[in-house]
Amino acid sequence: MNNLYNQMIEFAKENIAPYTDSVDKSASFPVDAFEAIKKKKITGLMVPKEYGGMGLGFEEHTQTVLAFASYCATTALCYMMHNVATNCVVTHGSEEMKQKYLPKIANGEIMLALAYSESGTGTHFYNPEIKVTKENDLFVMNGRKSFVTSAEYADLYLVDAANPNSEDLDNWLVPKDAAGVVFQESAWDGLGMRGNASCPMLLENVKLDESYRIGEEKSGLDQIFNTVGPFFIMGLAAVYSGVAVNAANTITEYSMSRKYSDDTSLCNIPTVQNHISDIYTDAASAKHFTLSAARSVTNGDADAQANVLAARLHASKVAVDVCTKAMKIGGGTAYAKRITIERLLRDSLAAQVMAPSTDVITTWLGKALTNQPLM
Repeated sequence: MNNLYNQMIEFAKENIAPYTDSVDKSASFPVDAFEAIKKKKITGLMVPKEYGGMGLGFEEHTQTVLAFASYCATTALCYMMHNVATNCVVTHGSEEMKQKYLPKIANGEIMLALAYSESGTGTHFYNPEIKVTKENDLFVMNGRKSFVTSAEYADLYLVDAANPNSEDLDNWLVPKDAAGVVFQESAWDGLGMRGNASCPMLLENVKLDESYRIGEEKSGLDQIFNTVGPFFIMGLAAVYSGVAVNAANTITEYSMSRKYSDDTSLCNIPTVQNHISDIYTDAASAKHFTLSAARSVTNGDADAQANVLAARLHASKVAVDVCTKAMKIGGGTAYAKRITIERLLRDSLAAQVMAPSTDVITTWLGKALTNQPLM
C-alpha cells in the first residue's frame, strides 16, 4: 500500500475520528477536522509544487479520501469536493486565477466546494438552469443551486451555468462573499452525512468579471465530463469504500469485545464468524477495486473510465450491504445506537441518491462498455 495512504490513515485517526460522533449528532460541519487538514496543508494535495502545493494526482486524491472516510464520511466527502474544484482550477484556470488562489489553497488559507446540483434538473447536474446575462464588462448570474456541500464554510464555489450567448456551459469560481450570494442555512437535516452543511445557494444578480470564468468560454461541459467528473466519481467510490472499511473494522472489534456470562465472545458464534468473513471480504473488495481503478487512470488504461464508474457502483452497493449485515451482528446494541454502525448505515444510504445517482452511473457504465459516448 502506498505510504501516503498509511500516513493519511494515521492523520485521520488522530485529527478526524475524535469529532465524528459529535458532527453527526449535532449535524454540524466538521470545523475542527478541517482546521487540522488546513494546518497540515492537505488542502494543497492537488496544487502543483510551483504554487506551494503537494503536486499530487488522481491516485493520491483517491487514497486520501478513502483514508479520511475510514473514520468520517462527512469529512471525506467535503474534502473530496474541495479537491475536485481545486483540480479544475489547476487544469483549466488562467494563470491569473492560479496565482491568485492556488498558493492560498496550498497554505490552508482557503477551501473550495462544488455548487452544481439544481432542483429543476435533479442528478443531471450538467444541465444547469442558472442564467447568465452580460452587462457591459460584467456577467450577471441568477438562479439557485439546491445541494451545496460545505455551504458557507468554503470560500469559493465551482458553479456551472449556461453560457449567455449559446446552449453551451461555462464553469465559474464564485466567492462566498460576492454580493448576491445567499445560503439557506436551515434547509439541511440529512438522514446521513449530517455534517456536510448542504443547503441551497441563491445567486441573485451576482456580478462577476471574466477573470472568474474557468477556462475558455463554452468549455464547461468538457470540463465537467473530462476533469470534474472522473475526480468526483472516483472520490465517491473512495468515500463509500471507506464507509465499508469503517463498518467492517467497527463490527469486528465489537464482536470480540462483546462478552457473555460464560466469558465467551460474540465472535465465537459460527454464524457471526461467517458474517464477519463476508463483511471483511466485501469491504476489502470495495477498497482494492477503488484503488485499482484509480491506478488504471494514472496508467492510462483503455478501460479506465469503465473501472472508475464500476468502482463507484460497487462501493455504493457494498457500503449498504456491509452496514446492513453489521447491524444484524450488532443486534439491539446497534439499533439502540450504542455503537456507530447505525450512523454508518445512514451515511451509506446517501450513495444511491448523490448526483450522479447510481441509476445514472449504471447507464453510463453500460455506454462506456459498449463504446458509446456518455452524452
